Amino acid sequence: MVRLVHWSLALTILLNGAFVEEESMTHEWIGYVALGLVALRLIWALIGPKHARFSAFPPSPMRAVNHLGAILSGDRKIHLSHNPLGALMVYNIWLSVIGLGVTGYMMTTLTFFGVDWVEEAHEAIFAWLIFSVVLHIAGVAFDSWRSGVNLARSMVTGRKNIPMGSELE
Repeated sequence: MVRLVHWSLALTILLNGAFVEEESMTHEWIGYVALGLVALRLIWALIGPKHARFSAFPPSPMRAVNHLGAILSGDRKIHLSHNPLGALMVYNIWLSVIGLGVTGYMMTTLTFFGVDWVEEAHEAIFAWLIFSVVLHIAGVAFDSWRSGVNLARSMVTGRKNIPMGSELE
């Protein structure tokens, strides 16, 4: 479920960001699908298996700072779920998609149709989301190099190939 939602959400972002006309019904419906995918993933984080649950990747700025310090000191511990920086990115992307969904919906209502700040917020959130996605991909590439675990492959196959002798956290 995690991988299906991940890649489906990536596809919705790619389609709406690069291929679909901004003010079209297709854009609107793809946005609703993206919002539904995030809702599904949030539910799965409550009821899914151990590594898919919120408890496997709690949002903790302090843990993220400590993890960054560990990286800078050469630590190569491997996380079975998201590392603390990755966890913050997950929540950031989810909140960004929710923000896009809310502002996108607002633009379809009589109250907010044509209201500049709503459109500007939608565009700003999208720009933030694209920046976040690029940072996410760079983080995955860096952590794959640092840890020796091909994280992108594990998001396709569902299996992390942990190098022998690796320390797990």
